[in-house]
Amino acid sequence: MTKLKGLLLTEGMHGMISQVEGLAKALDLDFIHEKIELNNFWKLIPPKITPIQNFVFKNDIMKDFNIVISCGRKSVIPSIFLKKKFKDKIINVHIQDPKVSLSNFDFVVAPEHDGLRGKNVIASIGAIHYLRDNELDENMSYLKPRLNKEKIVSLIVGGPNQYYDYKDIEVEKIFSKIKKNFIDSGYQLIFIPSMRTPKSVIDSAINYFDKNQVIITDIDKKAYLSSLKLANHIVVTCDSTSMISEAAITGKPIYVAQMPPVKNNIRFQKFFEMFKKLNIIRDLDDKLEDWKYEKLNETDRISGYIKSKIKNYDIS
Repeated sequence: MTKLKGLLLTEGMHGMISQVEGLAKALDLDFIHEKIELNNFWKLIPPKITPIQNFVFKNDIMKDFNIVISCGRKSVIPSIFLKKKFKDKIINVHIQDPKVSLSNFDFVVAPEHDGLRGKNVIASIGAIHYLRDNELDENMSYLKPRLNKEKIVSLIVGGPNQYYDYKDIEVEKIFSKIKKNFIDSGYQLIFIPSMRTPKSVIDSAINYFDKNQVIITDIDKKAYLSSLKLANHIVVTCDSTSMISEAAITGKPIYVAQMPPVKNNIRFQKFFEMFKKLNIIRDLDDKLEDWKYEKLNETDRISGYIKSKIKNYDIS
């Protein structure tokens, strides 16, 4: 049977790519990515008052797909434009709250903590993502030669956003807790940066931790996957609900390294509360504990639901 073709629309950020690619893989699509670029004026205009016209975006998208999966503000208008153009010949799925009428999409996948409701809304616990157990297994040995201790802690670091500014003093507090809780207790550290991690934070990690710790300095997907598989404990900075959700596929204890928000972070607070109730995360403080929870795999659950529904669509 020929695979359905997917078109993935994002702004090119890791968290967005992880979500659209994860859903596309789970739906078994033959997919391509399209990084959306808006024309200058329309970058400043909210989607709800932006015209559904192709002059809004620079991309020239031809019809060679059955399912559009979009994520992020910039991808909202292109997705709606394509749906209006090709109508029932395609299905469009948007991930996250599009901030426009939900009727513009066949499906909207939004985190439960966003509180978005509608007949076509599928609520997810945390963010869906591309990670799979077999990928972690396949990359386990990637970092193993650099490790010389049995107990491993992986520190997954995000970067500044509109809610967290990564002041030097806050970064040093996190490093201090890692040293006190883990390294001083016989753990070896794997430090993993993301696309948003400032070079200054990576440099600080190199200077702060001793030479026995493994500091990854570049964006390295294999190192990221390997670190999740090898870790006994995982620490993720509070600015990335996506990376926390990804780590939850492991079933391993996840500590969240909290920082003071620079603006109201109610959505983050709701996310943290939910994951604490599920016994997935705890705040990084001065205690070292072990705990278990059921591995979180929302991508497969949600893709299964969509698969059951698209049988009724004539898009092949």
